[in-house]
Amino acid sequence: MTTVTVLSFGYAQPGHPPTAEVTYDLRILLRNPHHDPLLAQMTGLDQAVYEHVMATPGAQRLAHHAAATARDAVEDTGKAIVIAFGCVGGRHRSVALARRTHQLLHQAGIPAETEHCDVDRGLLPAGTHHPTPGKTASPYAPDAARSSPRTPRIHDH
Repeated sequence: MTTVTVLSFGYAQPGHPPTAEVTYDLRILLRNPHHDPLLAQMTGLDQAVYEHVMATPGAQRLAHHAAATARDAVEDTGKAIVIAFGCVGGRHRSVALARRTHQLLHQAGIPAETEHCDVDRGLLPAGTHHPTPGKTASPYAPDAARSSPRTPRIHDH
């Protein structure tokens, strides 16, 4: 029985962000491997990208807080919950944080699964990762209708 589902997704990908009890927006907080030519084509499932993201100051602490929040929510409500991590493309930062949070939940004995909604999508067009001053890093607007459904890739590791 899965108690916690940990999602990763990209705000700039087609479709609305997934529904979750808690969503972490990583677009500004963490170093973006997309800007490193050696890492851009990889994903957060690759160890080099994972280590790059997790070496960002605050990344480990954020994963620990997310795992603790998920654990507490399950204990307090007795219900399964969903936590989500979003970055611009859903291929690097969100995947790495979802992986780490899943590891921490597993180490704590909390049943969890990880779904990467956008990890298999291609790189976003040039300029998508460079926000206009005063705007978010993504063209996502909550009212925008998006037609493509997300098909998550599930990982239980």
